[in-house]
Amino acid sequence: MNDHSFFACSFYQKGDKFESKGKGGVLMTLYGLFFDFNLVWPILAAIVIIGILGYTGAHFSLWAAVTVALLVGFKAPLPIIIVATAVAAVFAITPLRRNLITRFVMPIMKNMMPKISETERVALEAGVVWIEKDLFSGKPDFKKMLKESYPTLTKEEQEFIDGPVERLCEALDDWKIWQERDLSKEAWEIIKKEKFLGMIIPKEYGGLGFSAMAHSEVIHKLASRSLIACVTVMVPNSLGPAELLIHYGTDEQKKGLLPKLATGEEIPCFALTEPQAGSDAGAIQSKGTLFKGEDGKLYIRLNWNKRWITLAAISTTLGLAFRLYDPENLLGKGNDVGITCALIPSKTKGVVLGRRHDPLGAPFYNCPTQGHDVVVSAEECIVGGIAGAGKGWKMLMECLAAGRGISLPAQSVGGAKMCTRVASAHATVRKQFGVSIGKFEGIEEPLARIGGFTYLMEAARRLTCGALDKGIKPPVITAIAKYNQTELARKIIIDAMDIQGGQGISRGPRNLLAHGYIGAPIGITVEGANIMTRTLIIFGQGALRAHPYAFKEVNAVEKGDLAGFDQAFWGHGRHVVQNLFRSCLLSLTRGRLATSPVGGPTAKYYKKLSWVSASFAIMSDIAMAGLGGNLKFREKITGRFADILSWMYLGFAILRRFEAEGRRKEDLPFVHYGMKYAFARIQQAFDGIFENINIPGLGWLFGGVVAWWSHVNSLGDEAHDDVGHQISKIIQQDTAQRDRLTEGLFIPTREGEQFKRLEAAFKAIKSSEAAELRIFKAVKSAKLPKKKGLELVEEAFKQGIISETEMANIKRANELRLDCIQVDDFSQEEFLGQKTQSAPMRTAGAA
Repeated sequence: MNDHSFFACSFYQKGDKFESKGKGGVLMTLYGLFFDFNLVWPILAAIVIIGILGYTGAHFSLWAAVTVALLVGFKAPLPIIIVATAVAAVFAITPLRRNLITRFVMPIMKNMMPKISETERVALEAGVVWIEKDLFSGKPDFKKMLKESYPTLTKEEQEFIDGPVERLCEALDDWKIWQERDLSKEAWEIIKKEKFLGMIIPKEYGGLGFSAMAHSEVIHKLASRSLIACVTVMVPNSLGPAELLIHYGTDEQKKGLLPKLATGEEIPCFALTEPQAGSDAGAIQSKGTLFKGEDGKLYIRLNWNKRWITLAAISTTLGLAFRLYDPENLLGKGNDVGITCALIPSKTKGVVLGRRHDPLGAPFYNCPTQGHDVVVSAEECIVGGIAGAGKGWKMLMECLAAGRGISLPAQSVGGAKMCTRVASAHATVRKQFGVSIGKFEGIEEPLARIGGFTYLMEAARRLTCGALDKGIKPPVITAIAKYNQTELARKIIIDAMDIQGGQGISRGPRNLLAHGYIGAPIGITVEGANIMTRTLIIFGQGALRAHPYAFKEVNAVEKGDLAGFDQAFWGHGRHVVQNLFRSCLLSLTRGRLATSPVGGPTAKYYKKLSWVSASFAIMSDIAMAGLGGNLKFREKITGRFADILSWMYLGFAILRRFEAEGRRKEDLPFVHYGMKYAFARIQQAFDGIFENINIPGLGWLFGGVVAWWSHVNSLGDEAHDDVGHQISKIIQQDTAQRDRLTEGLFIPTREGEQFKRLEAAFKAIKSSEAAELRIFKAVKSAKLPKKKGLELVEEAFKQGIISETEMANIKRANELRLDCIQVDDFSQEEFLGQKTQSAPMRTAGAA
């Protein structure tokens, strides 16, 4: 039988041609049609069509139709066409696919999927998914993402920032706080009177009812003044009794305790961390045993040993996370009821408080606490009453999902803005070899990092707060915010200290950076240590939650939901195919094939982020499929995936800020710097994945061909030196742009304050810069003799090169400069703490 015999019922052969004898004539006309042309063109057309189908994520039915058409057009044998058509029909008709294929795939997948414990499941289901889903999709909808809110303060909130927050900052003396090991009485009074501890408490319960953005603004301003005050205010407004009561407390608990927490009548702490339960909070050993009292009511006998609990030593209400046991099954939930949260009056018999840890010398209250056979009422003390028993883990995960995105990111941004202001002013004021050190390229480099990172961090802070103010609690995004903001803040404070040199390492009232430098590791450590956050939470949680199909597959398998699994599994397959095509085609075109929601100088960054997203999505699927349950133990790999997801988010935050603030042309150096840095970090992470993923059978491909192509076709390097030069120059100018970059930090007005002194010197030097430049040019052209100091300035005045006013300004600027660069020194008695330290040294004529 020849190739055409299957059409015998409809066609007859006449010479070398076929003529139609029925409806099959149309198909017969197509059969072998491509051979009527130069085959190069049909082959190229087929490649283009397949590329379009893959890139656009075409439905399977369209793939099937095109496949059969190509087989017919290229004159494939009858058996192949029949088999292809049959396979297409099976996949296209859902009941057939579900019963003939999916039914057998599902048990195989069940054996391959990692086991998810109840603890892990609660953590995964805490909060919601936000724009990380777009970044994980391989095809982010930037037009939609750009509509995400970029929040501002209400009039009431701004008045609080300008009033009580400003007054609190004025009342704080950071040097005295560190020396006297506590906030002043005046500061404590302001904190309580103005309800700083009740920012998150709704107004109906006597709190301020602030938005996430306002909460963040307060923290970030306090951070620019005093780390200790910042932490003291920050912690009660983060994970703790107030947050737990607002969301889960009974009406009686809310009415009884929230008003007192708002006014500081009750000082809260929350005891979570233990010697054997740090990052692994699920390993809590603290124990509560339920029993029925003689009065017929339910009570709990508690024993605990907690550490690193902020404010514990002065707390009056102690929040406690513990594992509740019910040996008599009084609740009907078995012996191990689960992790539970309770609020315990600190004066209860058996509660041990009063001792303190010393977190690198930072004198905020960080304390251990123990409880020995502490007996409390179950209904009164369990958050949510008896109904809240065993639900503590869920409460903690949901509250952390929000808290991680506010407190430490805000503190980090406040510190970053402080460093930007101080380092840039110091680089201008401090001279070496007769030139401000900020003009040396060696100083420009860290100044550029400080300025570039500060712009980036503020962008991420506002974008994250925008989500939280909409009621969205995205745990992956808040983990990204906490991890990256604290890490960037650490880099910034190190750079700022390097620029200050000897002045940076000399502690005293004049040192504005030392305490921030000392305290940097604290933010790295708390609310989930950064190593764990990066390697386990960001990608480990994101891989399931943000992936469009993975969590649906897991749920369907566990529930035995064949229909749900069928839809998720084959949707996942289509997702993989699309991202494979998108990754390859966007890589070949360096992202140019993607679209951008905007034009102009930032359009290329949206396109490149689309390229990154597609490559990230396909590599995530390859890693999950190739490594299976072992992926959770490959933390170097998951950490690199976390880096890619993090920098996609931070990169988008930069672009969102640029759009929200009116596409200011003068801000482009910061945008270019941040985006270049983001892509360089992403490239580094991809390279590490390709070279180390070691999937059985595919190691040669990723470690060889793909790694080589990644190096050849890199996403890019960090910003050019010229961009860094522009940033360094911008932040060393006394302009509105510099003020915008550091907006929201506290600048003191009190005499004798080093920050005020530094600002005054900076402004005086900038105002006399033009006159000094004329003197420099006059010396260079031999119009003035090569004299130094004031003698040269006076000679310039005599020769009419500068005016009398300009001479006075230069002299004043030099006086302020000299005073500003002094460092503190102490007598032996003062140094040993045996004598009250003297007032900061002042230079004659200094402000």
